[in-house]
Amino acid sequence: MTLLKTVDVAVPVSTAYNQWTQLEEFPRFMDGVESVQQIDDTRSRWKTNVMGAEREFETRITEQIPDERIAWTTTNGETEQAGVVTFHRLDEAQTRLTLQMDIEGGMLEKLGLATGVIGRQIDGDLGRFKEFIEQRGAETGGWRGEVERPKP
Repeated sequence: MTLLKTVDVAVPVSTAYNQWTQLEEFPRFMDGVESVQQIDDTRSRWKTNVMGAEREFETRITEQIPDERIAWTTTNGETEQAGVVTFHRLDEAQTRLTLQMDIEGGMLEKLGLATGVIGRQIDGDLGRFKEFIEQRGAETGGWRGEVERPKP
């Protein structure tokens, strides 16, 4: 199932983008994300607890263009997902993030998607990201490297 969510944040596009590249900070604003360990520039290991279900999985960034987009997919673990977050400059101090996620999984994921629990979780996470970055006014770090989309 595909989920599409957006949030507008009152920071420049480079600030929003830079903060989103700091995966190890995600537990500070994403409910249910217990930890993220950056393995290298494109791979990370996640531990989550959503709806009482603990999951561990690895992701790989499949495309990254500074200030524009970051795409990823799971590579192994207990959940299957792929997604992309895009960054749209609204003006000098406003950015729109659009998050698209394709989520597959077991019975619990299907139930969470069907009942809207996962959609509400993502809405809450984006709202907390907005609060986090707007209160700080600056990113905690940033990675400006590029990852080219794999050729078919």
